[in-house]
Amino acid sequence: MTKKKILKTLYEKKDEYIPVEEFVNETGKSQKEVENEFLTLEDEGYIINYSKSGYRLIKTPNLLLPYEVKRELKTNFIGHDIHYFKEVDSTNDVAKYLAEEGAEEGTIVIAEIQNRGKGRRGKTWISPPGGVWMSIILRPDIPPFNAPQLTLVTGVAVAETLQKECNLDVGIKWPNDILIGNKKVCGILTEVNASIEKVNYVVVGIGIDMNVDVPLFPPDLQKGATSLKNELNTEINGAILVQKFLLEFETIYNEFKAGKFPEILKEWRSLSKTIGNNVEVRTRGKTIRGEAVGINKEGILILELEDGSLRKIISGECLHINNS
Repeated sequence: MTKKKILKTLYEKKDEYIPVEEFVNETGKSQKEVENEFLTLEDEGYIINYSKSGYRLIKTPNLLLPYEVKRELKTNFIGHDIHYFKEVDSTNDVAKYLAEEGAEEGTIVIAEIQNRGKGRRGKTWISPPGGVWMSIILRPDIPPFNAPQLTLVTGVAVAETLQKECNLDVGIKWPNDILIGNKKVCGILTEVNASIEKVNYVVVGIGIDMNVDVPLFPPDLQKGATSLKNELNTEINGAILVQKFLLEFETIYNEFKAGKFPEILKEWRSLSKTIGNNVEVRTRGKTIRGEAVGINKEGILILELEDGSLRKIISGECLHINNS
């Protein structure tokens, strides 16, 4: 709370030096305690000048610090409770633990680095510095069989955010990859905890290669990956991007809870780079090839096989044969 008050004052009077006595009066802390808080802020990356006149904020770090994310956040409930880590094994694992402990809907877990980030089908998600590695806890009152639709809901929210904020040619590869051109810039992993009759909670993990330097990826991933920084040739402000995404996500999620998934699915279809492509889907030890002719109202991929028959694909790893 002390740190929040200090930062609020620094931002409100960012063009002037503020006497230490003002911070003492506002926080109710001793001068020594206030000075220690400034040391903590400097450790977090804030650049602060000090003179006989007091303190002045010079530069804010481009990190996903809770105060920076919340400062201009316009949501009603998503992101109001943030658990921040400089480094963590997996934000999804932390979010699941918090959900089990009763964390409220809209709680997010965010990290600068993941050591054991998770992709679909048990794969590791590479999560170096410069990305947005985030998980959102949801508690929708929906039947368990509708929970996978949240992957599509999240995909639309990410794609529309990147279109609006970065003006990029963004598309979606079924079921959970966000592409710029033919290169992956974001992955989504939805994990559901449910009984037969009800959803207890859903954790939606989002990994965006924001300011990641693509050469940091393993050589076998570099060809098919990109980052926002790489596409725009400039660094993105992470806190602002997260704010915009959380607002977009909350809007679409509320529509989903209001029964408007058909409308969301229509938007997903318009963003799809899978429909109309020849694809190869690897699922449960099998490989199925065909043309992706559509996606039904449950979000299930429909393939037309070589013999003309149709096959429903509920889940799996999808490769675009034409674009590989």
